[in-house]
Amino acid sequence: MAVSYMDFSSPSVQFSYDLNNNPFFKKDSRNYINFLSINQLNTLGNVSLLDIYLSKDNVIEPHIHQNASEVVYCISGAAVVSLINPFTKELLNFPIQPGQVANVPQGWWHYEIASVDNTHLLAIFDAPVPEFIGGSDLLRLTPASVFAHTYCLNEAKVKDTLAPITKTVVIGPPSDCKPNQVQGKAAHPAYSNRDYNQAQGHPHRPNLDDRQQQPVIGNGWKYDGRN
Repeated sequence: MAVSYMDFSSPSVQFSYDLNNNPFFKKDSRNYINFLSINQLNTLGNVSLLDIYLSKDNVIEPHIHQNASEVVYCISGAAVVSLINPFTKELLNFPIQPGQVANVPQGWWHYEIASVDNTHLLAIFDAPVPEFIGGSDLLRLTPASVFAHTYCLNEAKVKDTLAPITKTVVIGPPSDCKPNQVQGKAAHPAYSNRDYNQAQGHPHRPNLDDRQQQPVIGNGWKYDGRN
């Protein structure tokens, strides 16, 4: 929908913008996200986007956008877009290469994993400012006692497992993560794209900073390392 209340004769009207001026999150020089919303380009209307750069095996962490649907377009490289269909209770995986897209309906749990280095994705939203709730925040902010009681788990093991998650991840694994060790305590299988069925359907998956000051995304969640 166009911005009907915009005075297009105003000197404040904006028709172009350089996304390099609005970094949203940076893990390192090869894994980062730039952001464009109506706050940067006031003629956008009901659309926004994330400009995503990933190296092999890096993950846009599991998350939801509670106010927007998302189309993920592959510009270069390759990635797998995975989502859970809440109606069929299925995990679906959609490999995309340049020129291909995957669509994530509003509010659906999803994540993206780069299959090769130099992957460049464009995530386009049908909202002027997309909102975001990351899985890392749900895991680190929900008390371990609640997980233990609700799912009949060992509380001490839950605490120990989740202890390394101290801030919003956005792009994982975190830069200080060691492939075969979690904070010196527990080994885990390294992620491999071979663990994914490269077609729609169920994956066979193992159990599984460099930061800039981050702008606030639509619902006020910040990624400045202090959350």
